Amino acid sequence: MDDVTTVRAWLLDGDPAIRWQVLRDLTDVPAEEVAVERALVARTGWGRRLLELQVDGQWSGGACFPSRDWQPTKSVVGDPGAQPWTATLPTLRLLREMGVDPADPAVRAALEGVRERCRWEYAGEPFFRGEVEPCINGGAVAIGAYFGQDVDGIVSRLLDEQLDDGGWNCEAENGSTRSSFHSTVCVLDGLLEYERGGGTHPVGPARRRAEGYLLARALLRRASTGEVVDPDWLSFSFPAHWYYDVLRGLDYFRSVGGTPDPRLDEAVEQVRGKRQPDGRWLLENTHPGLMHFELEEGDGRPSRWNTLRALRVLRWYERA
Repeated sequence: MDDVTTVRAWLLDGDPAIRWQVLRDLTDVPAEEVAVERALVARTGWGRRLLELQVDGQWSGGACFPSRDWQPTKSVVGDPGAQPWTATLPTLRLLREMGVDPADPAVRAALEGVRERCRWEYAGEPFFRGEVEPCINGGAVAIGAYFGQDVDGIVSRLLDEQLDDGGWNCEAENGSTRSSFHSTVCVLDGLLEYERGGGTHPVGPARRRAEGYLLARALLRRASTGEVVDPDWLSFSFPAHWYYDVLRGLDYFRSVGGTPDPRLDEAVEQVRGKRQPDGRWLLENTHPGLMHFELEEGDGRPSRWNTLRALRVLRWYERA
């Protein structure tokens, strides 16, 4: 077998959350076959495990952070001294990235529990009314729009908070007037999901302004000096959580579709350059903190998630 066939077979040997996206994004199989595989995400493997960890409408007893009395199960892994990733927001964000079917009965029941019982730590507001930080609210919009929840109020707030340079920054409430790549990509993910779901607010103009903010910087460089903003952005993570990196930025633009903007070229070359001799990409920069269970074998090892995401970015870019 050639490298492409071997890598695809390796990807298809993974969890249903990987397999159905490989079929959708890297093959030309009928949509019915993709749908059959996608339906397995909520019923087996990682997706089912995450759904079964919900208790009383929440994960780990909290919205953004676990409750004080939460006790990790034996499967929990990671650094207990860093930001934990087991509460409701990061768990739903991961279920969305896995592509779990929002229409599955178990998923609908889980989202009903979140809507009725989960409250933000900041001011006790219901989950789908949002919080105060744009990166958190962008994630809540992406989750709410994907799972069919009303997030109009959060979207309205985000539109009002867009900065003059086109993006968002969680430090704006402390006086910052310059956008953050991290905050901006989180909001962009949310606005695109909201727009595709037929949201009532017209978000296209705001989304395109924010895309222009990233494109003007080639997805990785400072507007002032042309230097790479952060070397960590050239190391690819999964899950990305609220962090930005070049692969996450490119995967967003792939999701938008259409003809790739030439200002993506340098970022695409960064992704190409990370391809290993065996045709796979590595997990390089796991963000420290507790997770429900392992999804990959660790940094420096081949990553199905990063390989899938890199291959679909390159397929979109090269076909166009």
